[in-house]
Amino acid sequence: MTADEIKIWSERSVRSHAEQVARATGESFDDVHLRAHRHFSELLPTDSNADRTWLLMILDDSGADVGALWIGPHPDRPDAVYVYDIEIDEAHRGRGLGRAAMVTAEVLAREAGCTEIGLTVDGYNATARQLYDSLGYRVVSTRMAKTIHEAPSAPSEPS
Repeated sequence: MTADEIKIWSERSVRSHAEQVARATGESFDDVHLRAHRHFSELLPTDSNADRTWLLMILDDSGADVGALWIGPHPDRPDAVYVYDIEIDEAHRGRGLGRAAMVTAEVLAREAGCTEIGLTVDGYNATARQLYDSLGYRVVSTRMAKTIHEAPSAPSEPS
C-alpha cells in the first residue's frame, strides 16, 4: 500500500475494528474507537518496509480494491506472524477472496522463515471461524465474558 492507501485503510479499519469489538463486548463504540485508534497507532510501523510486516490491498478479478490484509510480527513469538486485520468489502464476500488472502499470508510467512500465523476472530463471526477452520487453524484459547447488569433494588421493608 502507498502512504495514502494506508491512511484511508487505517481509518476504515479502526472504525470497523471498533464496531466489531463494541458488538462483541457491549462497550460503547466511542470508548472502543478511541482505544482502537491508539492501539493501531502503536502497532502500525512507521516504516512501510518493516520486517515481517505486510499491508496489502485485496483486489478482485477486475483489479478493484475490495479489502485489505495486515500482517505483522507476532506479539509473543519471534518465529511467528500475526494477522492484525483482514477485511473484505461486504459486497465481495463469499467469493474466495478471504481464502486467497490467507493463503497469501501463509506464503509470505513461510518465505520470511516463520513457523506459525496467529489471529483473533470474534466468537460471533461464524463465517470467519469456518474459513479459518477449513484452512487448518486451531483454537488456541477461548476468552469469554458476561455483562453484569445492575441488579434491581430490593423492595423496602415496611417501617
